[in-house]
Amino acid sequence: MVHPSRRSFLAATAATVWAANSSVAGFRADDRIIVGQIGTRHAHASGKMDTVRRYPEIFNVVGVVEPDERRQDQIAASSSYKDLPLMTQQQLLNMPGLQLVLVETEIDRLLPTAELCINAGNHIHMDKPAGTSLLMFKKICAIANQQQLAIQMGYMFRSNAAFRFMQKAVRENWLGEVFSIHCEMSKKVGDIERRELARYPGGAMFELGCHLIDAVVGVLGKPSSVSAFNRKTRPDHDSLMDNCLAVLQYETAVATVKSAVCEVQGQQRRQFVICGTKGTISIQPLEPATLSLTLGQPAGGFRKGTQQVELKKTAGRYDGDLLHLARVIRKEEPLEYDTAHDIAVQETVLQASGING
Repeated sequence: MVHPSRRSFLAATAATVWAANSSVAGFRADDRIIVGQIGTRHAHASGKMDTVRRYPEIFNVVGVVEPDERRQDQIAASSSYKDLPLMTQQQLLNMPGLQLVLVETEIDRLLPTAELCINAGNHIHMDKPAGTSLLMFKKICAIANQQQLAIQMGYMFRSNAAFRFMQKAVRENWLGEVFSIHCEMSKKVGDIERRELARYPGGAMFELGCHLIDAVVGVLGKPSSVSAFNRKTRPDHDSLMDNCLAVLQYETAVATVKSAVCEVQGQQRRQFVICGTKGTISIQPLEPATLSLTLGQPAGGFRKGTQQVELKKTAGRYDGDLLHLARVIRKEEPLEYDTAHDIAVQETVLQASGING
C-alpha cells in the first residue's frame, strides 16, 4: 500500500513535473512531446515506458496512472517507473500540454480508457488487442479521425526488421502473387497467466495470434471469411482456449494463423512464412528475427535460389513504433497504419477468437 504521506507527495509533484524537466539535450520543454501512461498491467506496459524514457530529448514523461494500491508498490520498486510521479487519471488528463497517452491497462479496460483520452484531445498508443467490442472501437476511431488524433495500436512486429523486409518484397513484387501465408506464435504459460487469459473466449489467438493477424491483414487486407478452430488441452483444469488455429480465406490466397500457450519453448518455433508465385520468405524465429529468401529469378538485388538475408539491426522492440508516432504528432509524416486497417484487424481478431464483437 502507498503510505498517505507518499501519496500526497506524488500528487503534488505531478502538477509540476513537466516544468522540472524543462531542458534535455538542448531541447526546450515545448519541443518535446508530453506523455503519460494509464495502466501498468498490460504485458507490454513496462516495455513501452522504458522506450519513451530512453528518448528524453523527444518525450517528456510526466507520470503514470495506476489505481491499484498493491500494484503501486510494485511499480515503485521497478526501474521502468522509478522516480515517476503517480497520478490519478484526472490529474494526467488535465496536465497542461499533454499530447500523448500510452494506454496500457488490462484488456477489458483498454477501450473505455482510450475513449476518455481521445475525448480529452490526446493522441494515444493503445496496446493490443482493441478490447472485445468492435462497435466501441469503431466509435473511438471515428472520434479520433474527426479530431485528427492518432491511434497507434501496439502490434509488435510493425517495426520488426524482418517484417519490414517482407513487406518491401511484397510491395515490389519480388514474390509475385501471394497465395499462401502460414504463421505461428506460441509459448508456454503457467497457471496464473492461464487464469487471466481464460477471461477471453479467444485465449491464445486473442492474446498472441492478434500480432500475426495484424501482419497478415497488412499484406493481404481483410479476409473474405475467417474460420476458427480453437481447442482446450486441459478442459478439466480450466476453460482456456490454449491451442488455436484460424484460417483466413481470400479470393486467391489462404492464410493459417496458429497460436498456442501450451508449447514448450514455443518462442523458438514462432514463424511467418509467405509464399508467392515467384518466391518465398520464411521468418523463424520472429525475435531475434532470422529471414530466408527463396527466389525463382533474381529480384531486388538478390540472386535466384535460397539465401539468408542480413537484417538491419534495430533498437528495442517498440522503439520504431513510438518514434514514428512522435513524428506523426509533430506532423512530420503520416500515420503508417490508419484506423481502417486497425478496424479490419480487430474484426478479424474477434472472428478468429470466436468472439461476437
